[in-house]
This record gives sequence, structure tokens and C-alpha cells, in this order.
Amino acid sequence: MDHLLPRPQLAESAPGSFAFTPGTAVSGPADLVDSVRLALAVLDLGSGDDASARVRVTRDPGLGPEAYAVTIGEDEVLIAAGAAAGAFYAGQTLRQLLPVEAFRSVALPGTEWRVPCGRVEDSPAFSWRGAHLDVSRNFLPKREVLRMIDLLALHKLNRLHLHLADDQGWRLESRAYPLLHEVGSHRPRTITSFYHEEPTYDGVPHGGYYTLRDLAEIGAYARARAVTVVPEIDVPGHASAILAAYPSLGATPGERHHVLDRWGISPAILSPLPGTVDFLAAVFDEIIEALGEVPYLHIGGDECVLDAWEASAEIRAYQAELGLDSSGDLHAWFLRRLADLLAERGVRAVVWDEAFVSGMLRDDTLVMPWRGAAVGRRAAAAGHELVATPVFPTYFDYGEAASAEEPLAIGETTTVADVAAFEPAPATWDDAERARVAGLQFQLWSERIPDGRTLDYRAWPRGCAAAEVGWTGGPARPEFTERLARHLERLDAFGVEYRPLEGPRPWQRGGGARRHRPGVIDVQEVMRRLDEMTLTADSTRPSM
Repeated sequence: MDHLLPRPQLAESAPGSFAFTPGTAVSGPADLVDSVRLALAVLDLGSGDDASARVRVTRDPGLGPEAYAVTIGEDEVLIAAGAAAGAFYAGQTLRQLLPVEAFRSVALPGTEWRVPCGRVEDSPAFSWRGAHLDVSRNFLPKREVLRMIDLLALHKLNRLHLHLADDQGWRLESRAYPLLHEVGSHRPRTITSFYHEEPTYDGVPHGGYYTLRDLAEIGAYARARAVTVVPEIDVPGHASAILAAYPSLGATPGERHHVLDRWGISPAILSPLPGTVDFLAAVFDEIIEALGEVPYLHIGGDECVLDAWEASAEIRAYQAELGLDSSGDLHAWFLRRLADLLAERGVRAVVWDEAFVSGMLRDDTLVMPWRGAAVGRRAAAAGHELVATPVFPTYFDYGEAASAEEPLAIGETTTVADVAAFEPAPATWDDAERARVAGLQFQLWSERIPDGRTLDYRAWPRGCAAAEVGWTGGPARPEFTERLARHLERLDAFGVEYRPLEGPRPWQRGGGARRHRPGVIDVQEVMRRLDEMTLTADSTRPSM
């Protein structure tokens, strides 16, 4: 019971053990039984009635939707859950109590795995425990998205923030605007040089997109595993891929655009005029219909160069017609208009913190303060729910060590220990502000994540530390390191190519163009500069 991750609220051992074998029967409400069986799919558990089943699941209205209690006796296992998510997490806890082999895909014939008797009572401290996956800069095939969902579920993480659109690529089929995926989903080459180096390119076409049926599949796959997909269409900036497909939506009619082949920010920006809102409404409707359930939709709002708005007589006239004093006010109005549009569809808007600084947000808009805790606290004080997403320590595109042995990263250093020490709702905040912190998520921006193997390396085991903090509500205890070392054996069995705690394996090390450049970008200096940016009236302007 002492090696569970994340750490449960209560775990008590008792003498004896319960024997699981393939086909062990489970009884109870169908949705709860299905969730337990899915979490323990390796055992191919059967269904039975209360008289024949040795694992019984009951619904307890007194428990929250993600809460559960497991009582393990020598003859039976009793699970109480508030909803399907709680039953799924009970199954994940039982899986961790089984031998490491339970994290393989199949159990061999004749398998008998024992779990120690005892009781576990548990529920999460935060409702939002997630990962942001950027599939725009480098596209990741659907199989990698489904696998990431499996890994989130294994760690009791419950949000997948899917970054579907940016300057470097549009990643979703649109039947209403087909040029989005026909034109905006690919680029002819990708930059290979690092900061301040002479630009070089690989000359290799890159692209890909998910069909709407793919998105529906991803959503259903995630829901079954207690994960909510949060799609992001980042606007009005980061718009090169959209404008490559539909230049008429831009602020400078007649200007040609291309899908960006380098990293960084582009001045390309959507027009705030009604036609753009109509376009986005149609795209949002496609996403909502495909996913089926969309509690949240992220609309970005970050790093916008507003120069083209200020240079456009038509946009300035529209701004005056709305009674707005500046292009910054128009930026705020535009995002508020989109949030209102989503609210009409029963969806809550999510934004990066520039949108909060601009003002005019709906009260129910959820804010992600990526530029630090100070702007996050201001958002919480203003009454907004927020998800902690600061560059340090939640940007996992940063390296884990300032070493040339690391594969190429954006900057350094964010370690497992840094993540484990994170406090999403700081003790220095007042109670009302702390209560508005919905949780945290780690960010996997993909400029330096070209494939699934690199994704594994960046995400884990730092993601394990984020799961611990998100579930328990605060910095990990000292014994977390010991539990993590045991947990990595499970990831080995699962087939995860994580970064070992002692450093990269020989084949994971950086080399050649993929060698890390230590000392170029200091994460602490980045955080200081970002915090200063949040205090300026020109906060929307790119800050990286």
C-alpha cells in the first residue's frame, strides 16, 4: 500500500491477500463495472451477479464523481464509487497493487496475481489535472494521442488540452472550410537551427490532420478513461495556417500567407470583423458536434501583434462603431464575443492570461496564467477560475538538465524535483483566491518534440510528479522519490521511454543538430521578464 502514485488520502494494510485471475467476475451498476473492467483490461474481468462475483461495485451518492473506496478482503473486493470516474480510478489503484506485470498488455494463461488486503479511500484535491499537447508545431498521429490518453488515465490525470491550430499547422478536418486541412495542415520544410544561429531548414515536407471522425474517436476513447478533451483553436494571433488557407479572414486583404516553417511568433492575425466570428462559429460547431461533449473550448488570445488592426481603416472604423478606445480593447472584445458564442452552446471558454489582462472576460471564462503566479493571483482575485500553467515548472519542452547530453530542448532547467515542489494554489494567497484554482496542467509544446519517443522522454517522469501534485493538492512529500522509483518499473512494463532519473540512456542523448545548447535560455530570467509583461498595457504583444 506504500507505493501507490499518486499518494491516496488513506491506505491501510491488513493481513492476507486477494487472488485475481483472468476472468474474475465483477458485479454492480453497468457503468461502474465497465470502468473497473477497462482499468483492469489486462485481466479481462468478467461480469457476474452479486452472488457469483468476487469483486462488487456499488454507487455511493455521498462520494464525489472521482472519489472511491476500495476494501480488499481475502475472499472479495468491495468498491464504492461516486461515478464512473471514481470506479475507473479504483481499478487503477488495484492495478498498482498488483505485480508490475499488470502493466503489460496481456496476462499469460494461468496467471494468478495477488493484492494485499486492506482499504484505500481517496479523492482528488483538484478537479483539473491535465496535460497540454501541442500537435500543431509537430504533428503527432492519432495513435500517439490515444496512447497519451492511456498514460494520463494511468496517473489519474483527467484533462487533455489539445492544441490544434497555430502558425505552423492546422490539425483538424473542416467540412465547412476544407482549405483549412487541405492547405493549412502542411508545410514544405521546417527550421533546424537554434536561437541566434544562422537559419537552416530540413527541406522535408511536414503535415497531418485529424478527421472529424478521428476527433470523435479521441473524445469517446478519452471519456471512457475519465479524461476530458479540451480542444484549442488559438486566435486571433498565431493565425498563419488559417490565413494560408483563407487570406480573406486576415486584417490585411490581399496579403498572401504561408504555413510558418520556423518557430516563434508571426504578425499574422485574424480580422475581428463579423465574418471572422461567423467563420469561427462554424468551426466551433464542427468541433462540438464531433467530440459530442465539450465542457471547455480554449480560444487562445495569447501573443497577438495588433499592428495590422491599427493599420486598417476598416478595422479602426469597426472599433469606433463598437465604442472601443484601442486595439487592445478590440482584442478583449473579440475574445469576449467568442466566449459569449460558446456559452450559447453550453461551452465554457478557456484563455491564456493575455486575455485576462486585456479585460472584458465573461465571469465564467477559465484563465491559464502561463506567465506566472502573480497574474494568476490577479485573475483569481477578479473572480476567475484558473488552471496553473506557469512556464516554470510546467513547461516540459524545457530540458531536465543544463547538459549537452540532453536532447535539444527549448531551455533549461525544469527537473522532476521542481515539478514535485510546485504549489498550484500558493499558501500566501487568501482562501477565496486559493479556492478558484481548479488545478494544474503540464505543457508539451512540440517545437522540440518531433515524435512519440521524444514525447515519452519529455512527459515522464515529470508528468508523474505533476499527477502527484494535482491529486494531493500540494508539493509532494519527501518519500515521493522512493514511490516514483517503484512506479518507473510500471512504466517500463507499459513500454514508456521515459527519462531515467539519473540521466538519459545512451540512445536518448542529444547529438549533432539535436544536441542541447545549455545556458542559452534561463527559465528563471524568462519568468522574471514574463511577469513584467503582464503589467503592461501592451500585454498581448509576443513576449518570448
